Amino acid sequence: MLCCIKLISTDTFSLLSETMQVKVRFFTSLREIVGKREEALTFEPNEEVTVDFVLKNLSKKYGSAFTEYIYNDKTGHPKGFLQFLVNGNSTSTLNGLEAKLENGDVLAILPPVGGG
Repeated sequence: MLCCIKLISTDTFSLLSETMQVKVRFFTSLREIVGKREEALTFEPNEEVTVDFVLKNLSKKYGSAFTEYIYNDKTGHPKGFLQFLVNGNSTSTLNGLEAKLENGDVLAILPPVGGG
């Protein structure tokens, strides 16, 4: 079977390679809210992308259910029981919500974990 290959111009390829991509992983209730396990977000290379910036973008995209799950309605800050990991490292050790994300980073939003 023959397969077709779509050729793209060097200008288009250059534009594609200049964008920044961050993956976000969702767990438990948040996974149900967004309807997926993971999402790749693309940003312009000149944007300063932080954890806070990503959360705000996701809040706009997914609306009130996402916002209510992530943010404390009184303070406007993310709820204290949530953990945010960048490439497996807690944001509490990386400059908090202002931790800058790089191309290829993975942000995981984790609910509280219990056990016994």
